[in-house]
Amino acid sequence: MTETAIFKDSEADRQHRTRWFANRVLIYGVLILWAVICLFPIYWTITTSFKMAPNVMKGNLVPWVDYDPAWLGWRSLGLSPDTIGTESTVRDEFMKRFLNSAITALSSSVLAVLLGSLAAYGLSRFTYKFAWMKNDDISFFFLSQLILPPVVLALPFLVLYKALGLLDTTVGLILLYTLTVLPIVIWIMRDQFAGIPTELEEAAMVDGLGVWGAFFTIILPIALPGMVAAFILSLVLTWNEYFFAALLTSTHANTLPVMLASQTGSNGISWWSMAALAFAAILPLVVIGVVLERFIIKGMAAGAVK
Repeated sequence: MTETAIFKDSEADRQHRTRWFANRVLIYGVLILWAVICLFPIYWTITTSFKMAPNVMKGNLVPWVDYDPAWLGWRSLGLSPDTIGTESTVRDEFMKRFLNSAITALSSSVLAVLLGSLAAYGLSRFTYKFAWMKNDDISFFFLSQLILPPVVLALPFLVLYKALGLLDTTVGLILLYTLTVLPIVIWIMRDQFAGIPTELEEAAMVDGLGVWGAFFTIILPIALPGMVAAFILSLVLTWNEYFFAALLTSTHANTLPVMLASQTGSNGISWWSMAALAFAAILPLVVIGVVLERFIIKGMAAGAVK
């Protein structure tokens, strides 16, 4: 190999490495910028909970640089270091609302995933006909329930719940939230089950399993990532729901979003209290998302491959 050919090869290698490095810098730069954009609201919420009123109005962002952090927001909830060991009516009310939100969101999400998975499995494996509607029409009927704005359903549910004695009850919110997220779960799980070959069930039935045995033994473990993804989506939607919680509850079954919206007074909005309460409300969702991240990625990847 001549000296000229060696020089050309080395020059081509340098250009290739330069392009590779430039592409990596561009990709990681875009990802870092997007991460900053996505995480900035959480950062703003956390820092605001440690601000005094003047710091909030000035828009100071960097603690110990623009302002000195204080526990004003957390003290208003009875969760600051100097109040956590004492009795606090506000903290008791916060824990009550937190428990209501947890029970309502978890119960409705689990119930929606169980019922939605069974409905989606039936729509993906069997043929139905109801009047003129077939499987695709039935699936679209479920999805069409999301078209109705919540305010249209306000009066019917208010009258119905008053007649059934479900106003201001956790059971009433659980039933309503289950109906609210059920169409989304059905559509997500229908795609999950449709991507699983029917030959697996046929082989299981040949080995002696019935329909339910094949479903619980073979299909359910394969579809578990999709179920977890549907559960987390349902949990986020029900945890953050405000309209029906404010409409159908008053004292006993109020949730965190209702308490968060009530952080106003004669002097205006208590931004520090609202920020502390908002961070305390989103922290469980963040923890659940981190713990179940691998299931979310598997569920999204399964849908993308299909």
